[in-house]
Amino acid sequence: MFDIVRITVKGIFRDRVFHGILMAALLLPLIPSISQLSMRQVTELSVTLSLSLISFILLLLAVFLGGTSLWKDMERRYTFSVLSLPITRTTYLLGRFFGVALFLLITAAVLGFVASVVVTIVAGNFPPDRPVVWNNIYLCVLFDAFKYILLLAVAVLFSTVSTSFFLPIFGTISAFLVGSASQQVYDYVHSSSGQVLSPLVRQAATALYYVLPNFSAFDLKVNAIYGVPLSTGGIVLTVCYLVVYAAVLLSVAAIIFSKREMK
Repeated sequence: MFDIVRITVKGIFRDRVFHGILMAALLLPLIPSISQLSMRQVTELSVTLSLSLISFILLLLAVFLGGTSLWKDMERRYTFSVLSLPITRTTYLLGRFFGVALFLLITAAVLGFVASVVVTIVAGNFPPDRPVVWNNIYLCVLFDAFKYILLLAVAVLFSTVSTSFFLPIFGTISAFLVGSASQQVYDYVHSSSGQVLSPLVRQAATALYYVLPNFSAFDLKVNAIYGVPLSTGGIVLTVCYLVVYAAVLLSVAAIIFSKREMK
């Protein structure tokens, strides 16, 4: 599996999709100039823009690398040569997943370092009203990476049931949009305002809330921007949620992929 992880990471660096997405990272050095457009809270704006750009880049990487990795291997007949070796399909699938996941973590670390330099420059020129809580910023970047690793597991699952890249790409995007809003929908249907909905609609919304991945649980931007204290219990629970949910998705993906006909 480690060889597949290594080959996956090396292949990503040669991927044109990665090169195109990497161009968005060139906007990070421009953030100090853009942040000055705000008359107040310049540092907070720089943190917001930095974290939002990092999140957007990781989203693109998770969707396009996760959604096209298996498909491109099968299109190029690379899968057949690999599976002819003494290696199981499950090992191959997990190697691909962990390779892309490792790359997401590396990208998050590099972009997080660049963002910290950007925020330090802005904070030095425009001292904020409240001190920058660096631990919150670093955790926010890390949990953004965790969020998109979970999204990557969704993309891998879609890739095992599709013969083209359309379902993995658009299915993953749809899952991300729905999963990002599931918490707000759940809160609404269980509020006093949501009592106007029919019981069937509320039950369906509740069922989808527990079935679909809850990506909003990984969003720590408010804590990073305004220095809001983080809950240790909440952090541990979110990590456990990631591990369990990703394990379930990958288990289902492995079962489907092991039974799939290779043509």
